[in-house]
Amino acid sequence: MCQRCARRVDPAHRTREFAGGTKANAKVRALTQAAAIQDRKTWHLNGVRAFADASGALHLPEDGILAVADLHFEKGSAFASRGQFLPPYDTRATLTRLASVIARLKPRTVVALGDSFHDLGADGRMDDDDAAALSALVRSVGRWIWIEGNHDPVPPPRFGGHVAGEWRVGPLVFRHEPSGAEGEVAGHLHPCAKVSGRGRTIRARCFATDGVRTVLPAFGAFTGGLNVRDAAFTAVFGCCPDAWVIGQRTVYPIAARRLVADRVF
Repeated sequence: MCQRCARRVDPAHRTREFAGGTKANAKVRALTQAAAIQDRKTWHLNGVRAFADASGALHLPEDGILAVADLHFEKGSAFASRGQFLPPYDTRATLTRLASVIARLKPRTVVALGDSFHDLGADGRMDDDDAAALSALVRSVGRWIWIEGNHDPVPPPRFGGHVAGEWRVGPLVFRHEPSGAEGEVAGHLHPCAKVSGRGRTIRARCFATDGVRTVLPAFGAFTGGLNVRDAAFTAVFGCCPDAWVIGQRTVYPIAARRLVADRVF
């Protein structure tokens, strides 16, 4: 096994998210979240300067590209139709966050990396106001590209934008399912990372990367995450990737050797 990703044993520490304690003052929490979304970290992705934004979006400023993965619009209503009730506000929450990122970074092109809609019936279940907001958001940028996903192989046409199986620009290729190709920007796996230290274990969404390819975190609400120590990531990267972990205030670059696998009971 390579030294870069020598596995660590998950200690029996308590787990919490980066998002902060439940006793935090609501006003303070809102302010810190506002500050967090302003922060981002840069690296070079297959030679292209890229910013890992604290929202979970990938920004390529020289090309004016903003990429987001796995929006999963109407996941809540899909679960509700099967008797598994989730709060019905996931689409609106995701749209609000996405609109904020677009307004702040002002991309010329938005690439949605597949599974933007949770299933083929998502369009019909979407609230009229949310549908209007999505259409307006698509029109607000010069070019919007819907990459086909396994949940939405045929993204609904009424919202506008262009549909593609994959999209290439320079040394990068944008697609839904990662294959391990150089220059790949993908989604599908919903990466998250687990890090132990100072008597606690933290698990949060992350960008998985080795500097040549990357898998973006799921942007949508209620999307969950797969630990980057999972074999699915080894198949893509050849070993455990590094993680750019999304925190409350910023994005933290964490080397593969510091990442912890989930416990198996």
